[in-house]
Amino acid sequence: MNDNTARGRISVHPRGFGFFVVEGTTPISAFITPPDLNPFLDGDVVSARLSSDGSGRFVATELALVSRPRAEVFGSVALRGGKRYLRIDRSVANTDWPLDTTNELAEGTHVVAEVSGDRLVVARLVPEGADLGVERCIARHGLRAVFADTLERAAEEAAARPIPMERRRDLRSVPTVTIDAASTRDIDDALSAYPADTSGALRVLVSIADVDVFVPERSALDREARLRGTSVYLAGRVLPMLPEAISSRAASLVEGEDRPALTAELRIDPEGRITSVDVYESLVRSRARLTYDAVDTFLAEGHAEGVPHAVESTLRWLRTAVARLGAVRAARGGVNLAREEARIELDARTGEPTAVEAHHETPAHRLVERLMVAANEAVADWLVARGLPGIYRVHDEPSPERVRTLAQLAHNFGIEAGFGPRLSARSLAAFEAQIAGARFEPAIRTVLGQALGPARYTPDPGAHFGLGAPLYLHFTSPIRRYADLVVHRILKRYLEGHRDYEDIRAGLAVLAADCDRSSQNAGKAEAERHRMLVARLYAGRLGEEVSGNIVALKPFGLLVQIAGTGAMGSIAMEVLPGGPFRTDLAAQALIGAGVRYAVGDRITATVAAVHEELGRIDLVPAG
Repeated sequence: MNDNTARGRISVHPRGFGFFVVEGTTPISAFITPPDLNPFLDGDVVSARLSSDGSGRFVATELALVSRPRAEVFGSVALRGGKRYLRIDRSVANTDWPLDTTNELAEGTHVVAEVSGDRLVVARLVPEGADLGVERCIARHGLRAVFADTLERAAEEAAARPIPMERRRDLRSVPTVTIDAASTRDIDDALSAYPADTSGALRVLVSIADVDVFVPERSALDREARLRGTSVYLAGRVLPMLPEAISSRAASLVEGEDRPALTAELRIDPEGRITSVDVYESLVRSRARLTYDAVDTFLAEGHAEGVPHAVESTLRWLRTAVARLGAVRAARGGVNLAREEARIELDARTGEPTAVEAHHETPAHRLVERLMVAANEAVADWLVARGLPGIYRVHDEPSPERVRTLAQLAHNFGIEAGFGPRLSARSLAAFEAQIAGARFEPAIRTVLGQALGPARYTPDPGAHFGLGAPLYLHFTSPIRRYADLVVHRILKRYLEGHRDYEDIRAGLAVLAADCDRSSQNAGKAEAERHRMLVARLYAGRLGEEVSGNIVALKPFGLLVQIAGTGAMGSIAMEVLPGGPFRTDLAAQALIGAGVRYAVGDRITATVAAVHEELGRIDLVPAG
C-alpha cells in the first residue's frame, strides 16, 4: 500500500460520507469516512494523506484545513441539551454544527449562518413563506443574493447621471426593436436593419446596452459585478449582477426611452457573407418591445397583434439577414445545443411548478440567436484584426477519445456517425441533421453536449468548435455577464483613441479565469434549482410509469431522460435486474447476467421516490 500527502477539495455526499478531490491532469478522488468528514464543509481546501490498496481506490485520512472559501451555510435550528445547533444542508456538511445566537430561535427555524472559522453565527432569518429551495440553492453555491445599501445608493446615483454624447451616433430615428421573453426585465440587445441596397447587401445594427456608462471601472459597483461575474436565473428568482436601478431600468433598452449603446453594424451581402463591420458608441430608442411569441406569430403569418406596423419592415429585413447568415453557418458546420434540457412552467400566483417539457427552439429564438452569434463573431474578428486584447470564448475540438465515445453513443441511439478519428464542424452538422426531429432528439442532444464538453473564457483568441466559428467572444449581454462588460471597455478605449493596452493584458488571464468560475458556478446553481422544481413536480406522480432514454452511466447506476419532458431520473444499480454489473466504457454500457443497459437504450420505469433537496427523481424498472 502506497501513502502520500496531497492537497485538494472536500466534496460532501448527502449520504454522510465525502470525497477528497485532488485536481490535476488526472484527477484523483479519495473516500472520506463520516467521522473524518465531520469538521469540514463542502468546498474546503485541505491537505490529506492518501492511501491506495493498489486497485485504484483511495482513502483520505489525516485531513487538515488549508482554507475555507464558503462564507455562508443554510440550515434549520435544532435544540439539544439546551444548546442550539444548525442542521446544515446535507450537501454541504454531514453533521450539525453549534450555532452562536443571542436569539431564542425555535427549533425548525430556517436561517442563513455566517461561517467564521469553525463557528456559525446567524446572519439572517429566512422569511416566513420564502421558497426554501431557492434559499438552499443560494447558500449551497455561495451566491451573492442581496446588494449592500451603499451599492443600491450608488446605482441610483449612477442611473441619474446624464448620458455622455461625445462620439455617439444618434440612432433614435432608426426603427429599432427588442425581442425577449415576456418576463425579461434586463434587456441587453436591440435590433434594426436597413433595406438592401442596389447591390443586394443589407446592414443589420446590433445595439447593446452601454453598461460602462453606469458602472465605471474600479468603482464599488464594478467590484461587486466582478465578484458576481454573472446574473443567476433561479426559476422564480433572479440574482442580478447589477442592482435593478441599472440592470432593469437605466441600462435596460426599454421601449420608448433613450439609451446609450455600443452598436455593431454588420454589412451582409446576398451570399450571407459579412463584408464589413463597424463598431461605435450610439444612442438608441426602442420602438417596440416584442416577445418571442409575437415574433413567432409574425414570422409564420406575416402579421401579429403584438407587432406594430411601424416595425414590420424591420422584422422582415432581419429575417432576410438571418436566412443569409444561416446558409453560411450551415455550410461551415457546427451544432445548436439548447441551453436547457427542459423548461419548467411555474404558477404565476403560487410559484409552484405546474408542468415540464423538453426545450424546443422556435424561429424567433433562432432569429435572435443567429444575430447575437454573428455580432459576437464580428466583434472578435474586429478586435483581433487590430491586435487588441479581449476575453474570448473558446470551445476546443474534442479529443480522438471523445470522438470515439460520441460515435459509440450515437450507435447506441441507432445513428451511424462514421466520424473517423477526427470530428470536424461539418461532420458535426451532418450528425445534427440525422437526429433532427427524432423521438430521442432531446436525449441525444444532452449526450452530445456532455461529449463535446464546455466552452471556456480565455485571453487567447481561438476557435469555437461547437459553433464552427474561427473566433468568438461574448459582447451582447453586459447587463448580466461581466466578460461582456470587459469587452465593451476594451472597445470603447480604442474608440476613444487609446492604443496602449499593456495594463489590461496583464490582468486578463486572472479575469478570464474568474469569469469562467462564476459562469460554471451559476450554471450549476441554475441546473440544481431546475432539478429541485422538477422533483417537486414529480412528488405528485409517485407510481406513474414513464419511459425515456439512458443518457449517462453513473457510479450508482443509470441516468434517464424522461421522454417528452427533458426531466432526469436515476435508477440505482441495486434495483436493476441481472446484476452484478460491470461497466464497459467502450460500449458505454452496464453488462450483467444476460442483460445490457447502454446509453441510448429506451427504458420504461416507475417513479418510486423524489428527493427535492437533492433534485433527484428515483426510478425503478417497470415490472
